[in-house]
Amino acid sequence: MRILVCLLSLVIAVTCLAMAAPKPAVVQRPQDWTVDVQYEQLQQIMLRPEQGGQPVRFWYLILTVTNNTGDDVEFYPQCELMTDTFEIIPAGRGVSPEVFENIKTRHRGMYPFLESLDPSGMRILQGQDNTRDIAIIWPDFDMQAKQVSLFVAGLSNETIVVDYPAAEEDGEPTKVFLRKTLELDYKFSGDPAFRAEPKMTFAGMSWIMR
Repeated sequence: MRILVCLLSLVIAVTCLAMAAPKPAVVQRPQDWTVDVQYEQLQQIMLRPEQGGQPVRFWYLILTVTNNTGDDVEFYPQCELMTDTFEIIPAGRGVSPEVFENIKTRHRGMYPFLESLDPSGMRILQGQDNTRDIAIIWPDFDMQAKQVSLFVAGLSNETIVVDYPAAEEDGEPTKVFLRKTLELDYKFSGDPAFRAEPKMTFAGMSWIMR
């Protein structure tokens, strides 16, 4: 019970902070950059474990990134899936290389050079010829969830530091570092028992500071 209360408090705090935080700049500063991004909608894939048993569900997003910023940039990704049931899942957690290989095979016609997300960083060279297609993968989430948000940070170097009054250090509000982040929102409907054929609706895309 204590763990649930702590988790709920954390999610509420993060949500309140996000609501109070500034939005990304309409016109970026000269030193700021944001790569161009296209994406496929959230999809699922089922894999049967090698040792047998029931198939395991994974979710993935294919992101196409093109660098037209004028300079080569470093993509240090932080990708999370968050449900309306207070579940936050980092990309890649519990995901074996076999999952990516199956996704790559599924999409080899359209994305012959599909790459797996590298959490340690990826260099994105300038120009259309250096466009990179990247698969971001998550394990299955709470079947009771009705809304899911995907957050992809690292596609821009735009940052800001804000005060977080709820947490103080030496009597001063704690400073919180926010990055410009891509948010993709989805809604689910229907019986969770039939997640194999989910009624999923894309609810919108936005850039936020998170």
